[in-house]
Amino acid sequence: MTARHLEADVRCGPIATVVDLHGDISSASDETLGAAYARAEACGPRPIALNFHDVDYINSSGIALIVGLLVRARKSNRALLAFGLSDHYVEIFRITRLTDFMSIFPDEELALASAKSA
Repeated sequence: MTARHLEADVRCGPIATVVDLHGDISSASDETLGAAYARAEACGPRPIALNFHDVDYINSSGIALIVGLLVRARKSNRALLAFGLSDHYVEIFRITRLTDFMSIFPDEELALASAKSA
């Protein structure tokens, strides 16, 4: 399996900012993920939703990077949401207890509906 370099697009919306992730999340993703999160923060004080729909692989270093984003979100009192995770990674997020700090949704529509009511 060839690793796919992570790319991220940021969409500033009226309800939440969505970060569309494309590729694999590993230690090599640190700069890309951090820069995308900074761009998302610049959109304003709304929740940030991470779109994992086009992410096929997350290793333990990638999980650590996501934990780092949670720390940043909590420091700024900002909700961090996730959607589009495969069933496998939903289970990994549950096992690692990321779901204690981050709401996970099957799709963007449900994530944004939750952000709207927050």
